[in-house]
Amino acid sequence: MRTSWFSQKEIVIMALDNLMANKFRSFLTVLGIVIGVGTVIAISSILTGLRANIVKTIEEYGTNNIYAFHLSTGPRIGPRDRKEWTRKKLTIDDAKAILEQSSAVNDVAAELFIDWNFDKTISYKNTEYKQGNLSGVSSNYAKIVNLIVREGRFINDIDDQHRRDVMVVGVNVAEAIFSNQSTVAGKKVMMGGKEFEIIGVLEKRKSGFFGESTEDNAVYIPFRTASKIAPRSEYIMLSINAKSGQLAKALDQSEEILRRQRGVKFDQPNDFDLSTADKFIAQFDQITNAIGLIAIAISSVGLLVGGIGVMNIMLVSVTERTQEIGVRKALGARSRDITTQFLFESMTLTFIGGIIGVGLAIISSQIIMLLLPALPASIPLWAVAAGLGVSIAVGLVFGVWPAKKAAGLDPIECLRYE
Repeated sequence: MRTSWFSQKEIVIMALDNLMANKFRSFLTVLGIVIGVGTVIAISSILTGLRANIVKTIEEYGTNNIYAFHLSTGPRIGPRDRKEWTRKKLTIDDAKAILEQSSAVNDVAAELFIDWNFDKTISYKNTEYKQGNLSGVSSNYAKIVNLIVREGRFINDIDDQHRRDVMVVGVNVAEAIFSNQSTVAGKKVMMGGKEFEIIGVLEKRKSGFFGESTEDNAVYIPFRTASKIAPRSEYIMLSINAKSGQLAKALDQSEEILRRQRGVKFDQPNDFDLSTADKFIAQFDQITNAIGLIAIAISSVGLLVGGIGVMNIMLVSVTERTQEIGVRKALGARSRDITTQFLFESMTLTFIGGIIGVGLAIISSQIIMLLLPALPASIPLWAVAAGLGVSIAVGLVFGVWPAKKAAGLDPIECLRYE
């Protein structure tokens, strides 16, 4: 039996020596691999961090809640279906029907979005604030969506029943209007030509999208007060709080009741939207999956270019080292040894490119978080493993032809080659 003079260890050492002898050329060869792997991991880290933040934010609002609206809600790709705009709006009667007829529902809160024509500017002395998200809410709203009041109190039944001109504001609103004042509750401001008393300031939520939540710029007034000052406002969202352990049952019952309330026939689809925490997360996952596919498509171009570069440089290496191959074969190296050496070189080359890509992705993620602290980034281990695995696979696939060509050379012809 023919024996090889070259052990696997020697083959590895020779392959590494050859790569180290051409450092700059090797780096340029795997630049596409670096860009492809780095792009996928960097985007994956941002999307993973965003998803974790989204999940925390949704959980803060309550995982036992159902949100009903006449239009589809949650993150979406593309424009809204025009037919949705013709849907009938939800009403307070719908909220009452769900609360009275559903055995799995604990409570129902209502939020009335103020018509865009209404002047939402809040004035205090010489300061004006125009960016508040104004809405009218029922007195149980804070309890259902887990709002915490930092100062003062929230809207109560008496405020709502008597249509009082009071408001609860978010931290951004309070800081913008009363930047140097420690106490905000009890202050009087002007809005829509009427004087309102600020009775409470909300606590900032622990989590939020890009560091912010909708409550930070919120301006809440009693539901009936909102109906009085902005009678053209019709968009109502219902926050349905299910009893513990009965979310699925509450969802089914709420759907059945709303279909009956709105006269939807048995063979017709819902003309309203019911969302839960799980549905919001699933919708976000659909968007991130689409972005992920785009990132993979972009990185695939880089990996393809890198793979072609590796194949090209390995073919050049075969030509440059023809005599070396002949000498090794004359000394007893088998075709399998030559194949292994060249495959190992190409795979090592792309693996190093993958490592550099992972390193650049980690550095870029840290820089992004440093420049934009509100933008979370978390590098998933599966992305790192997949990136390195793909880089090695590229080296294997694109290194086969050069390795086979090197292994098939005739040792006598190789020794004659100049």
